[in-house]
Amino acid sequence: MSHESIESVGASRGSYKSYIAGFILAIVLTIISFGLVMSGSLPHWGVVAGIFTAAIAQMLVHLHYFLHLDTSSAAYWNLMALIYTALIIGIFVGGSIWIMYSLYHRMM
Repeated sequence: MSHESIESVGASRGSYKSYIAGFILAIVLTIISFGLVMSGSLPHWGVVAGIFTAAIAQMLVHLHYFLHLDTSSAAYWNLMALIYTALIIGIFVGGSIWIMYSLYHRMM
Protein backbone atom coordinates (compact mmCIF):
# COMPACT_ATOMS: atom_id res chain seq x y z
CA MET A 1 0.00 0.00 0.00
CA SER A 2 1.50 3.30 -1.02
CA HIS A 3 1.76 6.23 1.31
CA GLU A 4 -0.54 8.36 -0.89
CA SER A 5 -3.45 5.91 -0.65
CA ILE A 6 -3.81 6.15 3.12
CA GLU A 7 -6.70 8.40 4.06
CA SER A 8 -6.95 10.27 7.30
CA VAL A 9 -10.17 9.57 9.16
CA GLY A 10 -11.25 11.64 12.12
CA ALA A 11 -10.20 15.01 13.40
CA SER A 12 -7.44 16.90 11.69
CA ARG A 13 -4.03 17.28 13.23
CA GLY A 14 -2.72 20.65 14.26
CA SER A 15 0.32 22.44 12.97
CA TYR A 16 3.19 23.71 15.08
CA LYS A 17 1.74 27.19 14.73
CA SER A 18 -1.59 26.16 16.26
CA TYR A 19 0.13 24.26 19.09
CA ILE A 20 2.28 27.30 19.90
CA ALA A 21 -0.79 29.57 19.80
CA GLY A 22 -2.67 27.24 22.16
CA PHE A 23 0.32 27.01 24.49
CA ILE A 24 0.72 30.80 24.63
CA LEU A 25 -3.01 31.28 25.27
CA ALA A 26 -2.92 28.69 28.06
CA ILE A 27 0.07 30.44 29.67
CA VAL A 28 -1.62 33.85 29.40
CA LEU A 29 -4.80 32.54 31.03
CA THR A 30 -2.75 30.95 33.82
CA ILE A 31 -0.90 34.23 34.40
CA ILE A 32 -4.22 36.09 34.51
CA SER A 33 -5.53 33.72 37.18
CA PHE A 34 -2.32 34.00 39.17
CA GLY A 35 -2.37 37.79 38.86
CA LEU A 36 -5.95 38.00 40.08
CA VAL A 37 -5.08 36.08 43.23
CA MET A 38 -1.78 37.80 43.96
CA SER A 39 -2.86 41.39 43.29
CA GLY A 40 -5.57 41.52 45.93
CA SER A 41 -7.19 44.48 44.17
CA LEU A 42 -10.56 42.78 43.61
CA PRO A 43 -13.06 41.61 46.21
CA HIS A 44 -13.33 37.88 46.90
CA TRP A 45 -16.31 37.36 44.59
CA GLY A 46 -14.49 39.19 41.77
CA VAL A 47 -11.44 36.97 42.10
CA VAL A 48 -13.58 33.83 42.11
CA ALA A 49 -15.54 35.03 39.06
CA GLY A 50 -12.30 35.92 37.23
CA ILE A 51 -10.69 32.57 37.98
CA PHE A 52 -13.86 30.74 36.93
CA THR A 53 -13.98 32.68 33.65
CA ALA A 54 -10.28 32.07 32.96
CA ALA A 55 -10.73 28.36 33.75
CA ILE A 56 -13.62 28.01 31.29
CA ALA A 57 -11.63 29.87 28.64
CA GLN A 58 -8.61 27.66 29.27
CA MET A 59 -10.72 24.50 28.92
CA LEU A 60 -12.01 25.78 25.59
CA VAL A 61 -8.45 26.59 24.45
CA HIS A 62 -7.31 23.07 25.33
CA LEU A 63 -10.30 21.48 23.60
CA HIS A 64 -9.79 23.48 20.42
CA TYR A 65 -6.01 23.69 20.06
CA PHE A 66 -4.83 20.41 21.62
CA LEU A 67 -7.78 18.00 21.30
CA HIS A 68 -8.92 19.50 17.96
CA LEU A 69 -12.59 19.55 18.89
CA ASP A 70 -14.46 22.00 16.71
CA THR A 71 -17.62 22.15 14.64
CA SER A 72 -16.26 20.10 11.73
CA SER A 73 -18.01 16.87 10.80
CA ALA A 74 -14.84 14.87 11.51
CA ALA A 75 -14.88 15.87 15.19
CA TYR A 76 -18.63 15.27 15.64
CA TRP A 77 -18.40 11.88 17.38
CA ASN A 78 -15.52 13.00 19.57
CA LEU A 79 -17.62 15.99 20.63
CA MET A 80 -20.61 13.75 21.36
CA ALA A 81 -18.41 11.48 23.50
CA LEU A 82 -17.12 14.52 25.40
CA ILE A 83 -20.66 15.79 26.03
CA TYR A 84 -21.78 12.34 27.21
CA THR A 85 -18.79 12.10 29.55
CA ALA A 86 -19.53 15.56 30.99
CA LEU A 87 -23.16 14.54 31.52
CA ILE A 88 -22.20 11.36 33.38
CA ILE A 89 -19.66 13.22 35.54
CA GLY A 90 -22.28 15.88 36.27
CA ILE A 91 -24.77 13.22 37.34
CA PHE A 92 -22.22 11.55 39.63
CA VAL A 93 -20.98 14.79 41.20
CA GLY A 94 -24.45 16.32 41.47
CA GLY A 95 -25.90 13.13 42.93
CA SER A 96 -23.08 12.86 45.45
CA ILE A 97 -23.54 16.46 46.58
CA TRP A 98 -27.29 15.95 46.83
CA ILE A 99 -26.86 12.81 48.97
CA MET A 100 -24.30 14.49 51.26
CA TYR A 101 -26.51 17.58 51.64
CA SER A 102 -29.49 15.40 52.50
CA LEU A 103 -27.50 13.35 55.01
CA TYR A 104 -26.14 16.51 56.63
CA HIS A 105 -29.64 17.89 57.21
CA ARG A 106 -30.97 14.56 58.48
CA MET A 107 -28.15 14.36 61.02
CA MET A 108 -28.76 17.87 62.40
